[in-house]
Parts: sequence; structure tokens; C-alpha cells
Amino acid sequence: MSAVSVSLADEVSSGQQALTSVLFLVFVGVTLAITLWASRHTKTAADFYAGGRSFSAVQNGVAIGGDYMSAASFLGIAGIIALFGYDGFLYSIGFLVAWLVALLLVAELMRNSGKYTMGDVLAFRMRQRPVRAAAGVSTIVVSIFYLLAQMVGAGALVSLLLGVSSQTSKNLTIVAVGILMIFYVTVGGMKGTTYIQIIKALLLMTGATILTLMVMFKFGWNVSDMLGQAADKSGKGDKFLEPGLRYGKEIVGADGKVDGLKTLESKLDLISLGMALVLGTAGLPHILIRFYTVPTARAARKSVVWGIWIIGSFYLMTLALGFGAAAIVGPKAITAQDKAGNTAAPQLARAIGNDYFGTTGGTIMLAFIASVAFATILAVVAGLTLASSSSVAHDIYANYVHRGDAPEGTEVRVARISAFVIGAVAIVLSIFAQKLNVAFLVALAFAVAASGNLPALLYSLFWRRFNTTGAVAAIYGGLTTAVVLVIFSPVVSGKVTVAPDGTKTNAALFPMGTDFHWFPLENPGLVSIPIGFLCGWLGTILSKEHDAAKYAELEVRSLTGIGMEKAAQI
Repeated sequence: MSAVSVSLADEVSSGQQALTSVLFLVFVGVTLAITLWASRHTKTAADFYAGGRSFSAVQNGVAIGGDYMSAASFLGIAGIIALFGYDGFLYSIGFLVAWLVALLLVAELMRNSGKYTMGDVLAFRMRQRPVRAAAGVSTIVVSIFYLLAQMVGAGALVSLLLGVSSQTSKNLTIVAVGILMIFYVTVGGMKGTTYIQIIKALLLMTGATILTLMVMFKFGWNVSDMLGQAADKSGKGDKFLEPGLRYGKEIVGADGKVDGLKTLESKLDLISLGMALVLGTAGLPHILIRFYTVPTARAARKSVVWGIWIIGSFYLMTLALGFGAAAIVGPKAITAQDKAGNTAAPQLARAIGNDYFGTTGGTIMLAFIASVAFATILAVVAGLTLASSSSVAHDIYANYVHRGDAPEGTEVRVARISAFVIGAVAIVLSIFAQKLNVAFLVALAFAVAASGNLPALLYSLFWRRFNTTGAVAAIYGGLTTAVVLVIFSPVVSGKVTVAPDGTKTNAALFPMGTDFHWFPLENPGLVSIPIGFLCGWLGTILSKEHDAAKYAELEVRSLTGIGMEKAAQI
């Protein structure tokens, strides 16, 4: 296994580069063909935003899996499990449990109540313009941060596996990903994006299943042996398999005694992260719009169940991917390649391929897994761009600027222009954000979604007294609080990690020595989510606006779907 400890960038051969390039080009060629085919069936707003509501529950369920399982899931979770064991697996549990919230509280009610975007649900019984403006702003903020994470990951992955080292080449990689993303959305709309997500989900499940089977076969299907070897190689022993290695751990001060305040902060940070992960999914705009692509509420409910099965199976396999990487590759070799552990899955693929099939097999496995990861990124950025451009065109342009009177053809054209502009902004920001922590960007997106979007959605669907002031206050209050707290958290400035040998490493966005943080937690969810709900409640009770009849209509529609089908055709 000595070869594994060598940097993957140093091991990249011309043959591997050629194979990886071929697989990339095949996937891109297939998806471009699908997009062009879908463009011939994308003529109306319903086609562009919701794929003509023509997808079955199974198709939409697979697409939900493709939309949800991002690079953070495939690369990030495998890496964090490989480095932190039990605590890393908390991400898998949190992402999976989050779908129960989406299924029980959001999926069917959203499908029955809205038309194309989250703003449709919020504005149904309230004043259109302020609510749609707030929903549009929140959608764009969440989507941009999520886009940054995916595109920065794409640049790093492709640059690594194609042997690209110059900054100019890395920038060109990000630009290429952004151009593909814009093309998928502007040409294919929801129909093209959905089929890309279906293909990506099948590829990801195939790649993860093959890796899992190979890892389990290597350990004789004995999970205990795999976990034992992972713990031994981690250097942490049994603590690697117990909670507290990364989150909720006891912090020892300079005097050798447990620092009660720092320990409490660590435990609160764990709760905060859990809240953001579990509640954030039900407020993610690119996930919410997927409920509109099926013909009936029953299909929406079934598609979420299918999505849960697919996503649940994948996150169970992250056990084998993460602990397998720890046991076979080793944390030292993983961090030598990437300190955050984001290359753990590709390194595992190469190592396990070498063990079974020699150097050629390792090259093929690495190229295949890299291509799967690239497909994952492309599918997710397409979904995010579609969600944000739809909100700009439908919520802001059609209903805020034109008060619902914009011609349909104009609305679709604005959506395509918005996709281009948002894609261009994401490309530029991603070029400057290449040194930023990708996990931070993803966590911020989840925190914002859980703090602003979710309170407004739940209040709108379940609270009779809720009104326009409350909705605007919930969205802006949660959004602003989440962003401000992250800016002044240790994630942005002042966070330093100390290695066992005493070496200090900057773990914040700003350079070491810059410290302006005053908020102690790395994730703002514990504070910003309750504030989002509080702002929604306070804004509501301070306003005299109240329309009981409109809420009754929304309640009937959300529970039965009566009236929705006619509205969807308008």
C-alpha cells in the first residue's frame, strides 16, 4: 500500500488522463444529446419549470436522489468518515432523516398548493409582491452558495485527475463546468435537467455499489474486521468508533483541565449542525421544485418515498466507503492528498482496484469514480441553476415586476437569461472561492434554508393567523441572522487546528492571524433557525392583516389538491 501514500496528482499517468477524459466526454456527450432532445419538448412555462408535469413517481424519485446526492455527499461524507469515524457518519444520518421531514411536512402539501416555485405557496394567501421578492432573494442566496461549493469541487476534482496544475487551467475547468450548467438549463429546462439527474443517480449508485461490494469482499463481509482495521490505522484506537472525536468532545485547556465553556460550545455545535442538516432539506429550493414535476399529489408522495430508498441505500454505503478508505488507504495518505479528506473515495477506488486488478484496474476504477463524481456535480449545479432562475423569472419578474401579467413567452425567456446571469456570477465567484472551505459553503446553504425558507413554509401551510408581514420577517430574519452569524463565526476567522506534533494549521476562510469572530459556534442553526420562527411569529402578531377564508382555501387545496390542477394550467 506504499503507492497509495503518494499523491494522486503525482501518480496520474497519460493513460489514466486519457481514460478519464474519454469517460468525461462520453457523459457530457450523452447529456448534451438529451438536453437537445428535451429542448424540442420545452415550449411553455410548465415545460420549462416543471417538465410538463409528465414524470412518474419512480422517475422523479430517482431524479430527487440525483439532485440531492451532491459532491458533498459522495466526496465529503466519505472523507469525513475516513478521518473522524463515528462523528463523520452523523452527516449520513442527518441527511437521511431530513427526508422524513420533507415527506411528512412538505412534499404533498407543496405539490397541491403551488405551481412552479416556493414563492407560489407563500404568496397564495398573502400580498404577492413583498412575499415573492423575499422568496426570490432567499432562493438566489441559497442556490449561489450551493453552486459555489459544487463548482469549486468540480475544479479541484477535474484538475487533480487530469493532471492540471496551473491556476489558469483550474479556472478554465470551472468556466467549462459553468458553461455546461448554463446550457443544460437554458436549452433543456426541467425536462432535460431531470433526465440528467436520473442518469447521474444511476451512475452514482452503480459506482458506490461496486466500491462497497469490493470493500466488503476484501474484508470477508465482516464489518467488525473493517471497523477494527480502520480504528487501528486511524491512530485513534477505539475512540475512532465512538462519538466525540470531532463533535461534542471535551476540550482540555492549557492547564491540562477540562474547559467547561469550550466543551459546552462543542456540544452545542453538534446540536446546531444536526438542526441545520435535518431541517435544511425541506427548505432547499432545488429540492422543493421537484415536487411540481409529477402529475398528482400521490405521485409526489411516492416519489419522495422512492427518493428516500435511493438516498438511504447510498448513505448506508458511505459506511463502507468511509471506513473502507480509513482501513485501506489510511487517514495519513488521505490528508496528504487533501486535508479535508475530499479525495478519500477516489483514493479508495484506486487502492481497491490495484488490489484486485493491478495498476490498470486501479486506473480504470479511479477514472470511473472520478467521472461519477463529475456527473454528480454537473447534475446538482443544473438543478440549482434551474431553481434560482425559475424564482427570478416567475417570482420576481412575472409576479413582482409585472404583477402577474407578464406574457408566458417573456417569462420563459427571462428564466433563460437569468440562468445565464446566475451561472456567470457563480463562475466568477467560484474562481475567487477556490481556496474556501467547501463544507462551509454547503453548511451555510443548509442553515439559510432552514432559518428562512422552512419557517415561512411551515407557518404558511399550518398557521391560520400567518400573514404577509410574518412571511417577510421570517425569510429576511432567518436569512440575515444565518449569514451574519457565519461571517462572525470561527469558520470565517480565528479557527486554528493543532496537529499532534504541535503544528498549527489555519482552518478558517481568512488567513491565520486575522480574528474578528465573536460567535462561538461553527454552525448558526441553533440560533438562526429559532430566530427565523420567532421573526415569523412576531411579524404576524404585530400585523392586523388576516384572511381566514384564504387560509381555508389553501388548507383544502393543500390537503386534497382541489383547484390545483386548474391553476397549474394557467
